[in-house]
Parts: sequence; C-alpha cells; structure tokens
Amino acid sequence: MHRPDELRQLVEGFLSGLPFSEELGKLEEALRYSLLAGGKRIRPVLCLATGEALGREPAELLPAGCSLELVHTFSLVHDDLPALDDDDLRRGQPSSHVRFGEDVAILAGDALLAEAFRLALRYPTPDVARELAEATLGMIGGQYLDVTTDGGLDAEGLRRLHALKTGRLLRAGVTTATAVAGLTEEERAPWRAFGDELGVLFQIVDDILDATGTAAELGKTPGKDEAAGKVTYVSLHGLGRARELADDAQVRVERRLASLPGDTSVLAALVATIHDRHS
Repeated sequence: MHRPDELRQLVEGFLSGLPFSEELGKLEEALRYSLLAGGKRIRPVLCLATGEALGREPAELLPAGCSLELVHTFSLVHDDLPALDDDDLRRGQPSSHVRFGEDVAILAGDALLAEAFRLALRYPTPDVARELAEATLGMIGGQYLDVTTDGGLDAEGLRRLHALKTGRLLRAGVTTATAVAGLTEEERAPWRAFGDELGVLFQIVDDILDATGTAAELGKTPGKDEAAGKVTYVSLHGLGRARELADDAQVRVERRLASLPGDTSVLAALVATIHDRHS
C-alpha cells in the first residue's frame, strides 16, 4: 500500500506528463497554468487509494483519478470568472481569467472538461466515463443552485446543495475506482455511501476554513461566501457548532469505512487529513 503523499506524487507525475490535443494550439499554456498550479489532489488520491483497497495497482487508476482532477480544475477556472464568484486568486496565483483574459479562461475550462472525458474513455468499460459524467452534471447542478439561491437555505437545503456542488465529484473519487475494479452495482453501493458521507465532511471543513483561514493558507480569497451573502455551515450554525458537525461527520465516515472490505488504512488516513485541516 502507498501512503497518501506517495499517491499524490504519482498523480503529479501523471498530470505533468499528460499530453493534450495538438488542436488546442497555444491554449495548452492556459490549461497547464491552472492544472499544474498545485492543489491537494484529494479526488485523484482518493481514487487511487480506493483502487488499492480493492486490490488494484495505482497505475491502472491514474487515468480515472486524473480525469477527476481535470474536471475539478475546469470547475475552478469557470467558478472564478466575474459572472460567478469573481475571484482573482486561485491556488496561490492569479486566476486564469486574470492571467489570460475571460475569453481564454472559458475556453481553457471547456478544453479541460473535454480532455477529462478523453482520459476516462481510455478504459474498455464505459462505466468510468459514466461515473464522471454523472458527477460533473451533479456538480454543475449544484453550482446552479448556488448562484440562483437567494440565501434562504435551511440545513437540509444546504446539505442538498453541497451534496451536488462538492460531494458528487468527491464521491466519484470512490465510484470511478469501483468502476475500474469491475464491481457489481450491489458491491458498489457501500462504497458510494462512504463517498457521500466524505463529501459532507469535506464541505463542512471547507466552510470552516473559509471563515478562519488566510489567503496564504487557502490559496484563494477567504470569506467570499460570507461577503456574497451565501449560506454556509458556519453562517447557518456558527463556528463552534460547525466544528461539532465536522466531528460528527467524521464519525459517520469512519463507520462507513469500517464496513468496507479490504485494507482501508490509507483511506482512513485521508479521512483524518480532511477532518484535521480545520483543527
């Protein structure tokens, strides 16, 4: 089994050597600018760690895992645009639209999405691309709710929004691995449930960090959601209660994880890392 940091190194190496379509021409610079700017790589590492728990080698999972990172980066490039969150900072450097202009940033995001599906389609089964498509559509649906909701969300509405916007792509870190491993639908169900709970934990912690972190720590502008009047776990429940909810979510994730087959020790380390970011 590989440690999370070792899996991350494998992901970084794969992304650095990833060939893009020659038809993109000089647009490739904008793709690599956003893709290789850093980031935690949680989604691809989660995919590789799940694959190892299922007895698969990381090399087999790299295209699936990195397709998730391309979709995630596409979402960040578009999310930072003036029409959406209007953020000038991402991963510690100027956002794509600040560096290249809005027109190029839009095209770069489009190209990252297309390249993601080209990666997912490397597999003989269409299930990997299907999982990626469902996760991407869920994420976009969550983004739509985010930009069209007037701030009147209750706890259930907030959970629903983030189950789509953030949770679906995190869950896909698990479900794309189960697709590569060839699990049946019945076998995938408990893994999917684990991924769902992990998405909740991640978002609660992310909201806490947005309220307490600095731009240097986060690599993006903190407090943007609060300034925009968006409902977060912190604005809805308060910081202290949000921390309690994060602890409760970690317990639920660990229970799901304990019920899964195989060696899930690396996944357990990832869960702890995600939770402990706010401590």
